[in-house]
Amino acid sequence: MREIFRKWIDRYFSDEEALVLFLLLAGALAVILTMGQTLTPVFAGIILAFLMQGAVNWLEQRKLPHTFAVTVVFLSFVSVVAAFLLIVMPQVWKQLINLFNELPGMAATLQSTLLLLPEQHPGLITEEQITEIISMATSEVSRAGQWVLTFSLNSITGLVALMIYLVLVPILVFFFLKDGRSLTQWWTKFLPERREMMTKVWVEMDDQIANYIRGKVIEIVIVGVVSYLCFAFFGLNYAALLGIMVGLSVLVPYIGAALVTLPVALIAFIQWGWTGEFMYLMIAYGIIQALDGNVLVPLLFSEAVNLHPVAIIIAVLVFGGLWGFWGVFFAIPLATLLKAILNAWPSARLKAGEQTIVETAG
Repeated sequence: MREIFRKWIDRYFSDEEALVLFLLLAGALAVILTMGQTLTPVFAGIILAFLMQGAVNWLEQRKLPHTFAVTVVFLSFVSVVAAFLLIVMPQVWKQLINLFNELPGMAATLQSTLLLLPEQHPGLITEEQITEIISMATSEVSRAGQWVLTFSLNSITGLVALMIYLVLVPILVFFFLKDGRSLTQWWTKFLPERREMMTKVWVEMDDQIANYIRGKVIEIVIVGVVSYLCFAFFGLNYAALLGIMVGLSVLVPYIGAALVTLPVALIAFIQWGWTGEFMYLMIAYGIIQALDGNVLVPLLFSEAVNLHPVAIIIAVLVFGGLWGFWGVFFAIPLATLLKAILNAWPSARLKAGEQTIVETAG
């Protein structure tokens, strides 16, 4: 057993660069797991700066000074965030409160409608099954109400943390954009001079992660805005709230669209019942989802993320379970990073070299 373990170590960790990269990844994971909550503003600043770096590069290519380009992009970012917080969020919060206030009446309407099903289709569903479904739904609504109450009781602490983030994160974003290159050069001085594998992984991941993050943000905005306009056009209640939910659902591939369809359909059904408005809205919503999956996603991401659907779902479950929202958001980039590291690991290069020697000898 000791000999097998020694051969495995020699095969995968005999390369100095591979060992350094492994230690860096282990250290980064340890920092995230132990100090992730404390360093959340720093991580958020890095992510946002990475997201906006493309716009800074674009302005610099048009002969604008670096500091001026950073200032323009940063002020645009602050303006968008301020408009979202001051215009969109109050409306969404108001609709969320109204939704919880109206839940008892909506539940009663839904219950009376469901109790008619056993009479209309006695062979498909029984009254006991309907009662069980209603009981489960009531329990979930009660839990949601308790969450809202707990959130309101803890709102002072949350507001203090939000104010800190609103001040600290923009400052970090500005300096990461302004001094990002010098910070990167300073950091690379501590790495080994020979870093062929690290460079390969970085080059492969830089464009992919940047394109994925920017593409995902664009997808969230487009899907959310189009969904809101569609819901508002049909006069659906809670259009802004549902539009944001549909936009955020694209964070979780395959699963998100299925989950967000339920509240959209329920609210539309309670508002209109089995009418033409309900059918037209669901058809329009289905068209939005189809265009997102078959037109928008290929257009934004192309072949940047080449992962099997099973790998994507596993990555979402694992990283989402570890780091919540940010884990879900970065599940695909992290899975792509792992794939790039495995492809660039020394054993892969060794096999390729051995294959070349065999072919040459043949």
